[in-house]
Amino acid sequence: MSENRVRTGTQWARADATRQALLDAAREVFAARGYEAAGIAEIVERSGISVGSLYHHYGGKSGLFLALWEEHTAAQERKATHAVKSARAAGEKDSITLFIKGTEAFLEVCWTDRHTSRLFVAGEGPSGFGLMRRSRLRQWLAQNTRLLADQNKMLALILTTAIGEAGREVSIADSPEEAQTLIHQTTQILTRLAR
Repeated sequence: MSENRVRTGTQWARADATRQALLDAAREVFAARGYEAAGIAEIVERSGISVGSLYHHYGGKSGLFLALWEEHTAAQERKATHAVKSARAAGEKDSITLFIKGTEAFLEVCWTDRHTSRLFVAGEGPSGFGLMRRSRLRQWLAQNTRLLADQNKMLALILTTAIGEAGREVSIADSPEEAQTLIHQTTQILTRLAR
């Protein structure tokens, strides 16, 4: 490979900064206008990045939206996984307690990243987004079924669906206190259902 074709660390960092600037601007515009009303021109203007770069990195508005969704769901998963691993490392072995720890962490992200969470609560999105959400739900359900020690797939489905709905409510809470109350109520109800 020639030296001209090798990217330097600086070039990779610049490309990452470009992608992040576009995602940040898209998040703001989608939050303010919704997916359908959001325009590429406003995203480009807010980001200070060229329209060509937007299309190069994301292929358009739908690619930006899907990248935001992937970033958001990955953050939720990382936080939940970390909470479960931390509880295990502290000696927790009860599968339901571990499940609840992961649930609390997931719901915390729904609050702390509520502006992004709200984008996906609205139900808007590009063509095919619904199928992607269903696919992610199946993956999440499989993870929760394993975490619950394969107790009962239908129980895992009911609990997972309830967590998703609770996440929607947490993301639209009016205050941190309301969000914490919802998180606490959710984990109490889920604990009773799971036992």
